This record gives sequence, C-alpha cells and structure tokens, in this order.
Amino acid sequence: MSETGTGDVAEAAVDAAAAAAAAASDNWRRAGFAGAAIGVVAAGAAAGVALERLIVGRGMRKKARLALDAAGPYGALRGTPGKAPADDGTALYYEVDEIDPEAAAPRRRRLFGRKTPAPVTVVFSHGYCLSQDSWHFQRAALRGLVRTVHWDQRSHGRSGRGASQAGSGGLPVTIDQLGRDLKAVIDAAAPEGPLVLVGHSMGGMTMMALAAHYPELVRERVVGAAFVGTSSGRLGEVSYGLPVAGVNVVRRVLSGVLRALGSQAELVERGRQATADLFAGLIKRYSFSSKDVDPAVARFAERMIESTPIDVVAEFYPAFAEHDKAEALSVFQGFPVLVLAGDKDLVTPSTHSEAIADTLRNAELVIVPDGGHLVMLEHPEAVTDRLADLLVRVGAVPAAATVGRYGSTAQPGS
Repeated sequence: MSETGTGDVAEAAVDAAAAAAAAASDNWRRAGFAGAAIGVVAAGAAAGVALERLIVGRGMRKKARLALDAAGPYGALRGTPGKAPADDGTALYYEVDEIDPEAAAPRRRRLFGRKTPAPVTVVFSHGYCLSQDSWHFQRAALRGLVRTVHWDQRSHGRSGRGASQAGSGGLPVTIDQLGRDLKAVIDAAAPEGPLVLVGHSMGGMTMMALAAHYPELVRERVVGAAFVGTSSGRLGEVSYGLPVAGVNVVRRVLSGVLRALGSQAELVERGRQATADLFAGLIKRYSFSSKDVDPAVARFAERMIESTPIDVVAEFYPAFAEHDKAEALSVFQGFPVLVLAGDKDLVTPSTHSEAIADTLRNAELVIVPDGGHLVMLEHPEAVTDRLADLLVRVGAVPAAATVGRYGSTAQPGS
C-alpha cells in the first residue's frame, strides 16, 4: 500500500473511532446516564475496531456473530444438575461429572468389610461475568477421568439472583459471601472425600474467602489447589492498561456510573445492543492477548459476558476494591498448589499471581506467554497440561491416564 493510501486509511480509522465513540456516548445520554464517562471508556474499544468497521459492514458482522453462535459447540457440555441453597436462600446451580469406569484406573482389590474411599472431587469456580462454561476445554479434557463439580456463582449463569441483593434495601455482594456460597456447593455436591479447588479470577478469590472462613475444611479435605489469573488483593492499584490520567478518571466515576446503569437495567441493555461492536472490542482487549484467537472462542467469551445483566455487573464491581485475602493464603500451605496467569493479563496482572506464589512456598508458578485474562480459553492446552499434572501429583488422576487433546481448540468439544 502506498504512503498516501496508508495515511488515508489511518485518518479514516481515527474518524471512524471518533464517530463510534460519539455514537456510543449519545446512546447512553439518550438513556439518561453518564454518557460522557461511558464514551471515554468506549473510545478505547472504538479505536481498536475502527479499521474493521471500515471494511466490514454492520450487517455482515451481525451475520458472522450468528454463524459463530450456531457453529460453536463451546459451553455445550452438561453434567448431572443440582442446586445448593446459600445461607441467604439463593439457589446455586451446579453440575457433577462422575468418573467413567472405563476411563478410570484399573480396579484395585478391596479388603472385606472396608468401605471404598470417596473419590477426589475437583471443584471449579469461575470468574466475574462468566459462568461454569468458561472451563469448557478443561472440562472436556478431564471428563470421565476424575469427579468434577462446576458451579455458577450467584446471579451468574444458571444460579438464582442473589437473594441478599434483591430489592431496594439489598446488601452489597462481598467476596466473603462468595466463599460461603462455595461452602454450600461443597456441602451439597461433595460432602465427603478429598477436594481439589480450582478458581479463575473471582473464583480464586472465592477460594481464598472459603479458606478465611472455613480453614478447618481446607486443612482437613483439600489436597490441591489451582489459582488461575487471580489476586489476593490490592486490585485498586491495577491500571487496566490505561495511562495514569485515564485510569484515575475511570476509578473516580466507574462505581457511580455502574450504580446508575444498574438502576435502569432495561434501558441499558438496549443501549448495550446498540453498541455491540464497541463492547466486543472491549471484551476482546481485556480477555485475550493473542492476535490469532479462534473467532468462535472470542465469540463464546462475548456471549458469556453479554449474558451477565448490567445490574449484576454493578453489584459485584465494588467487592473487588475491598478484596484482601493475603492472610488467608497461609491456609493453603502444605499441599500442592498451581498458580498460573497470562503474562499480558490486564485485569489481574501476572504480578498478582507472583505475589500469591511468593506466599505459598509449595506453589508451582506458571506464566503463560502471550496470555490474557481468559487464559484457560486462549491457551487451553497450557492450562490443562499444568492442571492435569497437579491432579496426578495429588493422586486424583492416574499417572498413566490420557488427558485427551488437553482441550485443544483444534477439536472443540472433544
């Protein structure tokens, strides 16, 4: 392309970005909200998708999304369903995948009269604005080899809306509440036997809250743990890849803006649809680092995040600034721990994983190159490989077991 042509495209891209940001801001203003603040955030995404908008029409982009939704099998795995009542009555949805006898280790001899010990259960906890389906690749790879529990955090996925948060006098969500929710799921889905806890982002924080409130449960039953792209605290210092001035503005206004948006959820959801391209750009920027992420995987992540109502987004956001569970990490000393993060995670930077590993002397620290926040979807082979190794070390999976294709994106759902 000539210098003149390149300059024209660049100028057109900037104009498109500005127009898109202005349109987004106008949509929010018409809904009666802090349009300027949303416009500032949207502008970053607009710059990232401007060139695509120049060459791909809105109708074509919509058709592409529909085609990906129809073709992508991600999130289609289902297990035996159950519901656990939280301490405030919220119905927490979970699914259990049992061991397939044909895939398990050879049968061992049993002494007469002795009860067969309960199998190890691996409990997967997902992150903010996601669902249990975010573990699709790991679930596909481990299915039948080990007993697993996948659950949806309150107000996410198929779980009920948080009962404590309902109504005008609703209580704010806390990470401590999520820890109690995890205890309720364990009581219902894995009441006995050894446990391996696996958590991504907010799910890892949920594990820390469980340890803070139920240290005896962790010491007596947990034999291994994996913290993926998470943090033990100090999230208020994260820059999210923005310049200092920009991140300070966002921090000052975002909680208030989200509260305002959450109070008018129906109007906001309509505005969200009108600015779908901008949200897709934001989701991609803060979920993935790789340039060549499978479009079906990127769309899968979009669908999970889009399905989280804006009032739920608003309810949960303040809890992260208050999260501080560094002291609770000591409960995880003494058994194998995996700490894993993407090296370009903008939401819970890898330095936060390094801090967890520094506290847990027994931890294996893995930093995945070119990995973003949704590293388990972006680099499923790397995550499943290290998780499978942890399960072998704790005796949950036989060393001779074949863990599929490690959830390879080449064979989705296999």
